[in-house]
Amino acid sequence: MKLAWGSGMAVLALVLAGCDQVDAATSKTSACAEALGLSNIDVHLDPEALAQQAQQKADRLRQLASEVSDQDLKQQLGTMADSYLALEQRKLDNLSNLNDWLQRNAANLSALREACL
Repeated sequence: MKLAWGSGMAVLALVLAGCDQVDAATSKTSACAEALGLSNIDVHLDPEALAQQAQQKADRLRQLASEVSDQDLKQQLGTMADSYLALEQRKLDNLSNLNDWLQRNAANLSALREACL
């Protein structure tokens, strides 16, 4: 009877460990889905609205980074947040050429996609 109970507990422990891994994967998956959804930005907004949108996206990306355990994903979310803060600063400084930011953001987005795989 003790052997059956011990075996049952071992199976339960494995199932619970599997659940933790599923929860972690779901967390990573949902964080990736939301972060990739945040990657769009309307550059045709007035500078003040664009700066506000960039700040909101940066804040949410930082929050997502604090919620995930995957270090590579955490780093990429932080990089994306920094990118939006840089955009906010550029628009506040009235820099009209966003081409550099768009190219850098595209590279950051590719790195984020890689971290999400």
